[in-house]
Amino acid sequence: MSPYDALLGVQSGGLPRHQYVWLDPGSVLANPDGQAPVPAVWFGLQAIYGRAWGCHCLLECGALFRNLPLHQLSHRPDSAADWSAGQAQEWDCYGERFATLIYPYLDGLDCRARVGPDDDWRPGSYRFNVVPVGDAFTHRPEQAKEFIVVALDTGRFTAQPSNRVLFTDKSFTAGDLPPGGLRVQTETWYAE
Repeated sequence: MSPYDALLGVQSGGLPRHQYVWLDPGSVLANPDGQAPVPAVWFGLQAIYGRAWGCHCLLECGALFRNLPLHQLSHRPDSAADWSAGQAQEWDCYGERFATLIYPYLDGLDCRARVGPDDDWRPGSYRFNVVPVGDAFTHRPEQAKEFIVVALDTGRFTAQPSNRVLFTDKSFTAGDLPPGGLRVQTETWYAE
């Protein structure tokens, strides 16, 4: 990937930091019955409009698997068994170009992600952001959201928009929302 691609966003790209993961056996094995989760390295990501994020993984045997959905990955071999695509991410990809990054300030922070149809707040830790670039939604301030990838305490991953994640900085955050909640940004500003 060229530096120019990183600025514009790409359809498929590397993670800012590879992740050691376990894959649901049914996602990569021809005979998955009774098999344990399969160790892998998650190194890449792909966005296709209207689909779940596609994760690129390398297995210990050297095989590559592309476009595995996020709900088939876990960061522990003993992760929660029942995990759906809708819990792993709130929305399908709404564009094909993106950039991945780790905000140094957020790196290592605990957080809570609002997950699933019941809007349960689940504890976890920050991994990285996926920033959509150049689609119709990112140009609207009320729709411009980065996806925050969280390693949940259950062992699963979720990629939630920024309005569905709360961070804990023990030296700064108090943990309570202001009275009346937070407003949605709707303005676009111009310098000239």
